[in-house]
This record gives sequence, structure tokens and C-alpha cells, in this order.
Amino acid sequence: MADIIRIGLIQAKNDVHGDESVHLHKEKAIEKHERMVREAAAKGAQIICLQEIFYGPYFCAEQQPKWYESAEEVPNGPTVQLFSSLARELGTVLILPVYERVGIGTYYNTAAVIDADGTYLGKYRKQHIPHVGVGSSGCGFWEKYYFKPGNLGYPVFETAFAKVGVYICYDRHFPEGARLLGLNGAEIVFNPSATVAGLSEYLWKLEQPAHAVANGYYVAAINRVGTEAPWNMGEFYGQSYLVDPRGQFVAMGSRDQDEIILAEMDRNKIHEVRDTWQFYRDRRPETYEDMVKLLP
Repeated sequence: MADIIRIGLIQAKNDVHGDESVHLHKEKAIEKHERMVREAAAKGAQIICLQEIFYGPYFCAEQQPKWYESAEEVPNGPTVQLFSSLARELGTVLILPVYERVGIGTYYNTAAVIDADGTYLGKYRKQHIPHVGVGSSGCGFWEKYYFKPGNLGYPVFETAFAKVGVYICYDRHFPEGARLLGLNGAEIVFNPSATVAGLSEYLWKLEQPAHAVANGYYVAAINRVGTEAPWNMGEFYGQSYLVDPRGQFVAMGSRDQDEIILAEMDRNKIHEVRDTWQFYRDRRPETYEDMVKLLP
């Protein structure tokens, strides 16, 4: 593996009104993101990550069974198959966040990891599922209506270019999984998100740089942009970024534009930081037993 890896992060608006059909949402969003993936690869991106459930609006703003129709099997569904072919054609690694269906009616918030030769390497299922209102209109992050908590642990995938971990949106508030991704060997952790101003923005540039520092890896944080009708529950404030193991921002996107953020990660910096800060050597897991006890 080379020491310098080119990272591409894609943030984009949803262009279709939420009242339109699931089919139309998926068609337009997949078309748009395929075009942006091609552009990112043409500019040299070797690992590309899309935003949380990229092929539609953030439908968790409401609780409607309509959106179950957008779920697919992973990896055998059409979207993962399409982007696996695209990864093979372009020679890029793709982190592809989708809505996963298992069996008749079990659903997960999932990211498939596809290697540069188009091989499906595996998936991460979002572990921490929020259920919280936003504002006074009845909208919110009503994710427990749509997703079961993940059950596949915190896997790390050895891709053609780097060892990749995935966290999804609300997961970023929980340092335990971030540490486990480091213990499992991640060199970079991708966090595809959908988060709005007025709720979490003050944490956006705090928590994930802290994870990067505490664990000695890069973090790539991706957030969509725009305001999505008919819910209009807040502004998705973009500002997707790559942060290095020292907590320094390598690159950051705009607040409100469709954009491909390109940045380099340097594997040598990971070694340098871990040799300086021996957090993995000095941690004391034998003293942390109370962390896994159920509270009364």
C-alpha cells in the first residue's frame, strides 16, 4: 500500500420533493451520485464515500411506511451491484450507505464497502439509533421507526488502499465504537451523516477530531446539504471534512453546495502520532468493566 491515499467525500442536495415516489427519488439520486463518483475518480480519488442513505431524502423526518420500499438487500440489491460495477470500472474503493432489507421486513441503516476491483468486502450496520424530535413541527430523527440496531460489530475492511472502518451519523456521539474501530486496525474511519443546524452543529467539529486524536487515525465526516421539503426540519449544513490523527482539518467542504471534497491521507502520520502518543499501550481495559454494566 502507498503511504499517500487520495480521499473523495461527496455531499449533495436532495433534488426531489419528499411527496414524490420512492422510485423517482432513487432514480434521480443514483444518477446524480454516479456522475459525482465518476468526477471524483477522474480527479484522482482512490477511496470515495457518499452520504448517509444517499439515494433519497432524509425520510426519517417523518414516520411513513412508504419509505420501506426504498430498502434493498445488501449486497445483492441493484444499487450495490451497480456501484460494484462502477468501482471496478474506475478502480476506486466505494463506501456506499444504503437502506438495507433482510428477509421480509427487517431493516438496517447500512454501508457497503466495495473494493477497487468491484469486490464486495462486507458491510457495517449503524449501531446507535436515535429517536429525537427537532423543532415544534413534529419532525425529527425518527430512526427507530425504520432501523434495527446493528448486529455486526465494528468491522475493519482491508481495501486496496487502506484499512477502512465505518461509523454512521449518530454513532459519532459514542466513543466506545470509535475506539473499537481503532483496536480492529482502522487507518481511516468514514462517518456518512445527515444532520441539521440547530441540533448538532456545535458538535460537528469537536467530536470526530477528538476520535481521530484518541485513536490515531483519520476521520472522514460527510454531511448532506440543503433543506428538504415537505419537512423543512432544518438546514443540512454540509461542511464535510477529512481530519488527521492530530485533530487538524485537512480539507473541508462548503455549507450549502453540492461538492466533492478531495484530500490526502498520509499513512506515515498515523505511525508518527501513534509512536508519540501511546494510547493503545497505556489504556487499561481491565479497569473499565463498569462501562458494560446495565444501569438501574
